[in-house]
Amino acid sequence: MPTLNVNGHAHVLPGGGATLLHLLRNDLGLNGPKFGCGLGECGACTVLVDGVAARACVVPAQGVAGRDITTLEGLRTADALHPVQQAFLDTQAAQCGYCLNGMVMMAVALLQQNPQPTENEIRAQLAHNLCRCGTHVEILRAVQRAGVLLAESA
Repeated sequence: MPTLNVNGHAHVLPGGGATLLHLLRNDLGLNGPKFGCGLGECGACTVLVDGVAARACVVPAQGVAGRDITTLEGLRTADALHPVQQAFLDTQAAQCGYCLNGMVMMAVALLQQNPQPTENEIRAQLAHNLCRCGTHVEILRAVQRAGVLLAESA
């Protein structure tokens, strides 16, 4: 049977045509990825598939069998939040929090590729993640802070 590795744990994939988002939320009880638009445009459902940001609402669960999926819940360790999560707290970058999953996951993907991004690079990475609360400035600061925290922990 095909399996999916989610946050370091193997799960047998059920049959059918469910999206990755539905599998994560409904079958595995992971509430980090949110259902926003259902079209892959808002970013609320973003997860990492083998370290690359993906919109879970448009990814067929069967299509990622055997791959490593990381959700917001899988970023932290038993002892601490991931530096990006900590930076979002430090800078008070969340308002309602609905977009936060996507913003954090996109920031993690960016910082894995570019540990010290410029403001323009951060803006480009987050350009297709929607935030209706208008905390964009705080979110930019959070990603910059996360770069500092990651450098300090290296």
